[in-house]
Amino acid sequence: MLVVKLGGTEGVNFGPICRDVAHLVQEGRSVVLVHGGSAEANALGEALGHPPRFVTSPSGFTSRYTDRKTLEIFAMAVLGRVNALLVEQLLALGVPAVGLSGMDGGLLRAKRKGAIRIIEGGKRKMLRGDYTGKIEDVHRDLLDRLLEGGYVPVVAPLAISHQGEMLNVDADRAAAALAAALGAEALVLLTAAPGLLERFPDESTLISRLPASRLEQAMQYAQGRMKKKVLAAQEAVQGGVARVIIADGRVEERPLLRALEGAGTWILAPGVSSP
Repeated sequence: MLVVKLGGTEGVNFGPICRDVAHLVQEGRSVVLVHGGSAEANALGEALGHPPRFVTSPSGFTSRYTDRKTLEIFAMAVLGRVNALLVEQLLALGVPAVGLSGMDGGLLRAKRKGAIRIIEGGKRKMLRGDYTGKIEDVHRDLLDRLLEGGYVPVVAPLAISHQGEMLNVDADRAAAALAAALGAEALVLLTAAPGLLERFPDESTLISRLPASRLEQAMQYAQGRMKKKVLAAQEAVQGGVARVIIADGRVEERPLLRALEGAGTWILAPGVSSP
């Protein structure tokens, strides 16, 4: 069982990744895809006159402020375009893909944050009316049935609250939650970087192997969105996933297969080896 998260940033080419998924499926591997959609959501928000607003928490994490209108735009982008295009590409390759979101069947249940603390202009502020959530439960029944039927689930990062509200959830952390719940052998996070860099943006400082015990220290190296990936890796390992791989999704040839063969940053649980 392999969970793969495809970055929603510009520069990540879905085509080569889909071809790698097709190869793995032909070999009999079970794969779950989770995808982002930041670039599409940003472009759609701009076109609709409601551009995105990104905020930084006191702990340094950057995220999208999601009021209700932003939430609906985000859903249109990730489900109406990104998810549909991924399913289309996979079906064209003979992969029996099924598009869904974390809302379907109550797959991902999250606690709505409602209000978030941010740092803006050097001051601490509280933003209300937010529709982001922290995943608390994974109900895997739907995924189990799809996987048993030979399908490849393609999951958009939306969840349902305990009150029945649609919520935006972080795609990296959603992938980590799914990997832990499914007992995945590995979680692969494909992004627009070669992996975790010790001195960003110098790509020659790639950290190729990282024991899970050093993840807290690694948070000091992570910049921007990479912080969420390190956090997701930590959550996945704590949930029992043996290997988390952060690798380059921009590679035109075999990006996913290269990652599984040893490329990128491998984060290893205690006692686990790498290629």
